[in-house]
Amino acid sequence: MDLVIRDAEVVDGTGGPSYRADVAVADGRIAAIVQEGAAAGCQRPTGRRVLDAEGLVLSPGFIDMHAHSDLALLRDPDHSAKAAQGVTLEILGQDGLSYAPVDDRTLAQVRTAITGWNGYGEDVDFDWRTVGEYLDRLDRAHGGRGIAVNAAYLVPQGTVRMLAVGWEDRAATGAELDRMRRLVAEGLEQGAVGMSSGLTYTPGMYAPDAELTELCRVVAEYGGYYCPHHRSYGAGALEAYEEMVRLTRDAGCALHLAHATMNFGVNEGRAPELLALLDGALDAGADISLDTYPYTPGCTTLVALLPSWASEGGPEAVLARLRDEETAERIRHHLEVTGSDGCHGVPVDWHTIEIAGVTGPGLAGFTGRRLDGWATARRLLLDDRLGTTILQHVGHEENVRTIMRHRVHTGGSDGILQGLKPHPRAYGTFPEYLGRYVRELGVLSLEECVAHLTSRPAARLRLPDRGRIREGFVADLVLFDPETVASGATYAAPRTLPVGIPHVLVDGRFVIEDGRRTDTLAGRTIRRAP
Repeated sequence: MDLVIRDAEVVDGTGGPSYRADVAVADGRIAAIVQEGAAAGCQRPTGRRVLDAEGLVLSPGFIDMHAHSDLALLRDPDHSAKAAQGVTLEILGQDGLSYAPVDDRTLAQVRTAITGWNGYGEDVDFDWRTVGEYLDRLDRAHGGRGIAVNAAYLVPQGTVRMLAVGWEDRAATGAELDRMRRLVAEGLEQGAVGMSSGLTYTPGMYAPDAELTELCRVVAEYGGYYCPHHRSYGAGALEAYEEMVRLTRDAGCALHLAHATMNFGVNEGRAPELLALLDGALDAGADISLDTYPYTPGCTTLVALLPSWASEGGPEAVLARLRDEETAERIRHHLEVTGSDGCHGVPVDWHTIEIAGVTGPGLAGFTGRRLDGWATARRLLLDDRLGTTILQHVGHEENVRTIMRHRVHTGGSDGILQGLKPHPRAYGTFPEYLGRYVRELGVLSLEECVAHLTSRPAARLRLPDRGRIREGFVADLVLFDPETVASGATYAAPRTLPVGIPHVLVDGRFVIEDGRRTDTLAGRTIRRAP
């Protein structure tokens, strides 16, 4: 054997009781599991290396169902933000906006539109245009050595609409819809595992339900899933969830609800209503799952709060409207009085908006500050050319705990790594689950929580040999101390790495060893099974 992990407390990802065992790894896979007290004559495995795991839990590697590492994996071979948490697979292409498929025009537009998520990418060679080329680029990153952890990709519906229709708020023509169908099909054929939407982000939000249903039919044909950031997490949130359930039922498509929260004052204590809606659909045969992060604030870009009409035409059109005094006043009125659709139909409370990151020179002093009104927000949008990232303190702890207990819940960080003070979920989501919500609060048992973070997402992704500790499965593994594991990331120091996770293996190779990042790049793209 290449490695024997001796005397580990195995939490195998199934949700069943833990057990003590030796686990052997060979050629990147779990080769043998010998439980304590095995029958006489069953020898303990031996290997070139033996790791004493006394006092540690061995679990499958964690799967981040909602990640924004689309450029981070290319620019940073270390990527400890995720590797140190025990994440061994991230799902990219989220919220309907990412970097493939594109042409020269839309690549420039999407780079500007999501600068707040990933930076503009001056340090990245954008030498791809298709989904397949982007996945190939990940595989040959860092001189052909690969990436820190594994990655899968969702075709971003907003980017697809950008290509076929542009930034106009109108229904697609028949020819444009046909092109979008082809683009989604091509992305799935090239390895994407499904399709995402950002239905409070332009231009994806301009798509009517009929258009989304047609695209979801394509996704269903390929056995993928639809992952929407739906039309509202505030006013009308339940109606927005119901819309996605109905839409995917009509399309015959699996549904995975992105960062399934119930935010803003209008939704305090209403998580049971959401879960009742989902339970009814599940009992009727729907294929639904969801992900959440274990924090109350959200994180997005400042420009995302604007009403959709103000974003029509793309980033340069937004900046022109912000420069015009009369139009800027209309935007302010929609934000503060009417309730912008970009802010989930709820009038904005500026004091809930904290600046997480800026890209413009001379603006760093705004980081960590709460906004004091529209005048400051407008100045930032213009001076930072829409690149400002924010935290939005609008969540409810009771809702967070209620939703994470649900039978189809999985974990997703929604981790935006950009900015001086990113949301701590980017560096802390998975140890936060294990330390705070398992050990300290008892919201989930350890076995339940590990299943939420491993086998459930693997099942959604249709991965037959990941997400569990079982002989023959890929050796994506995490060893952690259940008594000390904790997130080090805080709102004051969000880039602090976790504690209590000494070892992480990707494909049987140590990416974290004795609590430190190795130079191993064992990650590769995980592509849709034909």
